[in-house]
Amino acid sequence: MKKVTFYLMMMVLSLSAIPTTTFAAEKNPITVTSNTKEIPENVKTMLSRLDEIKAMDKSSMKSSEKKALRKEVRAINAELRSTGNGVYLSVGAIIIVILLLILLL
Repeated sequence: MKKVTFYLMMMVLSLSAIPTTTFAAEKNPITVTSNTKEIPENVKTMLSRLDEIKAMDKSSMKSSEKKALRKEVRAINAELRSTGNGVYLSVGAIIIVILLLILLL
């Protein structure tokens, strides 16, 4: 245990000994252009249908009607995923990013 704490302390000291201002350079300001993508009409209709289904009162429905709604929701979600409008990160990728941020900051 003492070795682990010693190595951690040495790593922290070595990282704090490097002056970070020497690596800082004046950069030209980057102009950001807004690339607002317009949501296609069919995606809007699918999203509105999902909102309608979520807002429904399902307590008075029969089980067959609920089953049909579940199938519809699954089909809409599958179609929305296939359009490629989104960035998906796995849990492992998120953990690696967080660890890199912690180690580099």
